[in-house]
Amino acid sequence: MKKLGLILGLLLLGICQSMAFSFNNNSDISQIVNSFKTQNNTPGKMVRVGIGNQNFSNYLWDKVSIYATGEYEIYNNNTYINTFDANNQIDIYMVDKIFVIKDSEGNDVAKVSGPVIFKSEYGFIGIKDLKRAGKDALYRGQIKLVCPKEGYFNIVNLLGVEEYLKGVVPNEMPVHFGLEALKAQAVAARNYVLSPRVKSNPNYDVVDSVASQVYFGANTEKELSNQAVEETKGIVAIYNWDLILALYSSTAGGYTESYENAFSDPQTRIFPAKPKPYLTGVPDYEDFGILRDDEAAEKFYKSKPKSFDNKSSYFRWEREWTQEELQNEVQNHIAAQSAAGFVHPAVQNGEIIGQIKGLKVLERGVSGKIMKLEIQTEDKNYTVEKELVIRRLFTVNGKALPSANFVIKQEFDESENLTKIKIYGGGYGHGVGMSQYGAGYMATHLHKSYDEILKHYYQGITLSTEPFNLGSKSPDNKVSQVFYSKDSKGTLVVDNRYKFDYVDLTINGIYEAIRLNKKERYNRIDLSQYLQNGLNKIVFSYPSYTGNTGMLRMYIELAGCDDRADR
Repeated sequence: MKKLGLILGLLLLGICQSMAFSFNNNSDISQIVNSFKTQNNTPGKMVRVGIGNQNFSNYLWDKVSIYATGEYEIYNNNTYINTFDANNQIDIYMVDKIFVIKDSEGNDVAKVSGPVIFKSEYGFIGIKDLKRAGKDALYRGQIKLVCPKEGYFNIVNLLGVEEYLKGVVPNEMPVHFGLEALKAQAVAARNYVLSPRVKSNPNYDVVDSVASQVYFGANTEKELSNQAVEETKGIVAIYNWDLILALYSSTAGGYTESYENAFSDPQTRIFPAKPKPYLTGVPDYEDFGILRDDEAAEKFYKSKPKSFDNKSSYFRWEREWTQEELQNEVQNHIAAQSAAGFVHPAVQNGEIIGQIKGLKVLERGVSGKIMKLEIQTEDKNYTVEKELVIRRLFTVNGKALPSANFVIKQEFDESENLTKIKIYGGGYGHGVGMSQYGAGYMATHLHKSYDEILKHYYQGITLSTEPFNLGSKSPDNKVSQVFYSKDSKGTLVVDNRYKFDYVDLTINGIYEAIRLNKKERYNRIDLSQYLQNGLNKIVFSYPSYTGNTGMLRMYIELAGCDDRADR
């Protein structure tokens, strides 16, 4: 999934040169340094991030040098090995499945089976010679080395979700987009990392590249983006009690697309996918209309209407090929794209397709995004489905198209042979969910709050704490949530299926037995009198002495509170 963060990150990689153990001199990092003593004491869920090499092409390492900006300790799993001073470099390599650990002078420190864990209470942990956004790679939390196969190991950064987000948000969205846009990005990124997923590697949950979310660590944090994370702490977007799939891309081009029109089903691979009600395509302005036919799409993408996205360089773009250039590009890529199962009939490696006679759009989504395209050749016609397949099939200088939102103009000679193709397009990325440039415009030009931004791009959502079950047995009989309230307001939403009389809460240190209505399935209780502007902590305790053995489901509805008790 191409994202704006990748563009910005790669432009910056390698630009700044500094000594291996030095900080970049700026006010942002100096403020981050002040948080050293508390960085490892943040409660909440943890995330394991796989750290890749310089260009993210590999997540297997055979050697590494690690240091920290403060005193740090090394462990072999839970067994203490030694303590080292700040900037004292440790070199590690593998012999078979054994970690060989040496100090900066080449002396043996230990030979262990691992995992090898680095902890620093008062500093960040660094990976020597690894750069992120042109700066030394520094990380909050712990660094863990795990051996998945003989001779190699994974580098895993283990840290709290909120600390992880501080290394994501400024690398996924430019800080100048403003605080409210950054807050929207923080919520979307929090949803992404908390959502259940099939892990590609048992040693980590996500990776640090565009394959998951762009995460460049502590040395790329910014004061404003950290504020955005802190002022949305604990807040997620939900629909029907579940975390939403908070997709986002750089530029929608003025009109987002419905989920099913851009993606295949992740299990069955059937295209189009099953719709997600909250990922319904929406225009920036209602007068745009639906763009499912070629005429409407052409009018839209060959013009530059007012839009939330018009500050993006990818708002509108053009590409063109001669027939020969197009023939070569399609021939070079069609077998690889066919292997994904979205080219019909399938094309095998080495198979030569006939001369291309023309292109025909068979189906578009609401934003005009091409869902199905026919390649007409002298031998047969090929149907190509799915936006990413289409983008990768029609390349220019080896680069995929920015999006599949485009219209086609074809030129023919007097014998009706195709001579030239030109396309007019808009947007960058899949265009489903939040447009990052659009969010920036809504924040800085329309002065929209982050909840207004999110509710524009994700239809019918509720912003809340993460829903949870409160049960009678440990550890589910006591649940803590820490969250930020921007206006001292919040509503407890309870699924009281088992007809409880009350639930025990300790709100910012004050105990309250909250009465529930047994006659109604969904209860809504205003907690505003107990909440404070800023961080709040609520401990939910199961009311065991009622004799009820059922379960309570609940969450705290926060920003932009509404009356959706059934959501």
